[in-house]
Amino acid sequence: MTDVVVACGQVQPILGDLAANREITTAAILDAAASGARVIVLPELASSGYAFEDGDEARAAAEPANGPTVTLWQRHAADLDVVIVGGFCEQDVNGTIKNSAALVDPSGLRAIYRKAHLWDAERLIFEPGRLPPPVVDTVVGRLSVMICYDLEFPEWVRLPALAGTQLLCAPVNWPKYPRPEGERPGEVTRVQADAAVNRMFIAACDRVGSERGIDWVGGSTIVDADGWPLAGAKASTEPTVFTASCRLTDANDKGVGGLSNIHADRRPDLYGGALEVALVRPASTNVG
Repeated sequence: MTDVVVACGQVQPILGDLAANREITTAAILDAAASGARVIVLPELASSGYAFEDGDEARAAAEPANGPTVTLWQRHAADLDVVIVGGFCEQDVNGTIKNSAALVDPSGLRAIYRKAHLWDAERLIFEPGRLPPPVVDTVVGRLSVMICYDLEFPEWVRLPALAGTQLLCAPVNWPKYPRPEGERPGEVTRVQADAAVNRMFIAACDRVGSERGIDWVGGSTIVDADGWPLAGAKASTEPTVFTASCRLTDANDKGVGGLSNIHADRRPDLYGGALEVALVRPASTNVG
């Protein structure tokens, strides 16, 4: 397979303005496609903005999976012959609100993923997802999806990796926290680690701007199967489209040097939940 150009459309959504956000994401999609991208990742909750005050405000900005935003992304995917992964505020058939992401390609809607690990006050607004990340065979390769805080859980990231995912697409909203001078954002470092320990490409698309007192990292990054950034990775304050050429078939090789293989060398027989960890205490210094 030839290299695939992957893009992160780092945009600045407007809280609660769904029509404006459809225009904003459309501009990023068109820009990425004009740069040759075949896979385009948009941020978490790109349809709606993030900093909802409560569930009622989120519900007013929510759409079903067949609503205007995802339908528009499907049309762009068909017209441009691309795969699009974007985050949206979803009202599901039961009326619950979820922090979701859609994967669409020229054939239509392929998968919806609902964020399983809710960050901070998200749990007061959204219902957590209960299904593992979908793994989708597309014309460009085998893709999977998860959202932001999900990336902090190695067990969760390992699931799509073991299912043969070549590129993990992750819409994110990374709030800005202090960090040592000259250091890249910690979230980027963790994405690098996720990619390296699974030999899997990851495209994490962040947002920019300020929303109700929250500033965002703007740390979108595309990381190769060795864990090295190919694009982005440094904090930015401006809407930007990052692209990188990715040989996704590199993710099929789990060799990490000589006889070592990052998947074949796993010892799940030692990792069972019932396994008791042996706690070695300091030797007593009492003598009498």
